[in-house]
Amino acid sequence: MVARAADRRVQQGAMTGGPVIFPTFRPPGVSEAYGTMAPMGELPDYAERVLEVAELIPAGRVLTYGDVARWLREDAGERAADAGRSGAIPRVGGPRQVGRVMALYGGGVPWWRVVRADGVLLRGSEERALGHYRDEGTPLRPAGAGGGPRLDLRRARWAGPGGPDGS
Repeated sequence: MVARAADRRVQQGAMTGGPVIFPTFRPPGVSEAYGTMAPMGELPDYAERVLEVAELIPAGRVLTYGDVARWLREDAGERAADAGRSGAIPRVGGPRQVGRVMALYGGGVPWWRVVRADGVLLRGSEERALGHYRDEGTPLRPAGAGGGPRLDLRRARWAGPGGPDGS
């Protein structure tokens, strides 16, 4: 379990830098014909697993959204095998779902370490991310024509626990 804010209804969104508040009440006047939604009192299981992976990435290293999605697919397959289930691997999300989780819930973890596959910095948070990268010594590529600096993914990508980078 990942340690985050005591009130799981308020999570820091990486994209906004501010709290994302999930109401746990149903406003009066909502038709009974449509039923009710389950309260959003805790993180969905998939979001919890994405955030756990983000917390594992060492300072100065990154994983792409796709890397995180592959990691979780492999983990889901291992968990299914450990439980004695054969056949299809349980459905998990892809890079877009990882990005969505990071945007909604990622403010309490090192969000700048989960990045786009092209190394472009997160739009709207470039300066904040760049500060983290410089503080941690994350390898960067020089700014190109008309663009800002990008991550050097060949040098910055983390191979995972026990990988060749010794992390």
